[in-house]
Amino acid sequence: MSRKQQLLRRHRQRKRLTLLGLLVILLASAWLAWWLPLVLGVLAWAGHEAWFSDHLFYAPASDYDYCIDCDESHRLRLEQGRLSAPAGCRVAAGDTLLLKVRLRASWLGRLLDPAVRIDGDPADAQVFERGVNGARYLNLTGQHAALVEGRLRLHGRHCSLDEQVELLVCRHPDYLAGPLLVIAPHADDAELAAFGVYAQAEQSWIVTLTAGEVETEHYRAMGLDAVAAARLKGELRSWDSIAVPLWAGVPAERCVQLGYFCMQLAAMQAAPQQALASREAGLADTRLFRRFNRVELASDADGVPSWHNLVQDLCELIEHIRPLTIVLPEPTLDPHPDHICARDAVLQALALTQHSPRTLLHYANHLHDNDRWPMGDAGSGVALPPHFDGQVPMRPWTLTLTEQRQWHKAMSLGMMHDLQPLAPLKRRLRRLLQRYLAGRRWPATGDNEFFRKAVRRHELFWVGNKTDKREQE
Repeated sequence: MSRKQQLLRRHRQRKRLTLLGLLVILLASAWLAWWLPLVLGVLAWAGHEAWFSDHLFYAPASDYDYCIDCDESHRLRLEQGRLSAPAGCRVAAGDTLLLKVRLRASWLGRLLDPAVRIDGDPADAQVFERGVNGARYLNLTGQHAALVEGRLRLHGRHCSLDEQVELLVCRHPDYLAGPLLVIAPHADDAELAAFGVYAQAEQSWIVTLTAGEVETEHYRAMGLDAVAAARLKGELRSWDSIAVPLWAGVPAERCVQLGYFCMQLAAMQAAPQQALASREAGLADTRLFRRFNRVELASDADGVPSWHNLVQDLCELIEHIRPLTIVLPEPTLDPHPDHICARDAVLQALALTQHSPRTLLHYANHLHDNDRWPMGDAGSGVALPPHFDGQVPMRPWTLTLTEQRQWHKAMSLGMMHDLQPLAPLKRRLRRLLQRYLAGRRWPATGDNEFFRKAVRRHELFWVGNKTDKREQE
């Protein structure tokens, strides 16, 4: 059982105990008035949806524990909220700037989302957990001019900041020069994590591993049977993976859909020579979902959905593209099994090829601990996610997106068929309650939660250490 599943199970056990206690209270209240359990039940449900429905699997009073591999660190003091770069600190436009702060939520910050307002260029607000009380990491990337000129001010909203802070500076080479390869376990993963990166890179390639044909309720509601719905969804998402990157200037000739089956990569990895059929589409052949490809692969000859073929496909593509940078999932933060297997397959392929990329950049589209991260509104900055293993050095890189690039990213997500259906009624009711009771907002660009989480002024990556094939072996 994965850590994410363990956390979910523990969360559900606690929730059952809470519901049992609430049921006892409601039954007892019936002795006072027959209608009282109904009123209390509705109020309890509304309160839960507004304030207690977040999947937060750690105490908000916990410190985030990072070992940041940075080039400079400076302990500073906020002077009436003002932050200035110290003498001798060299800060440039492309540097990733983080600020370690200690936050303490006010009583109102247990009901409304605490945030740190950043009065810089441009203004920003980065949101944290209700009831926060501990170390957090603000992302100040893009604020270098205001920092150097002493114009940067920080203000807590429903929280207070300690005056003692630590500025962390990470310098990076130009990862956008030379061929860049984005590995997407599913159609839309490349857009969610790295639209800004692949839109600005000198030459971008996007390789999508699976057709994403499962979870077909939307298509079955149209009248299709389960198999037809899965095949249609897989074909649509395969088309998305080839066509949507053109919006950012990446031609179809540099997009490849491998057509393996969603949620089957782990089983494939466990039996590398075995063909693993789709769970829902009634297929054991990848070629239906490869029909939009402009690049031919050796495995097109048989279409066998095996781990062996997946690794060979990646070897073939890496040798053909010869990327200087590969963008791929980060397995310690992102618990999705297909994302973990995607990285494993890339590292296995690199151990077999003659080409070694200069850099691996890792991303996380999902988290173990917090389903709302990045917290806060669309368009705001991306603070570092919750992390509690300070023994492992991590080196962040942040790309800043202009407002126009954010709009383009939102439109690219809107083209993705999997992000188009309306949210379920229960989720829409929850958002309505959270809007009026908890002050939360959602963007008008799309109903899916990823329109809020992914369309930000920052794209955040972690620089990998294992670019040498000898280390990968």
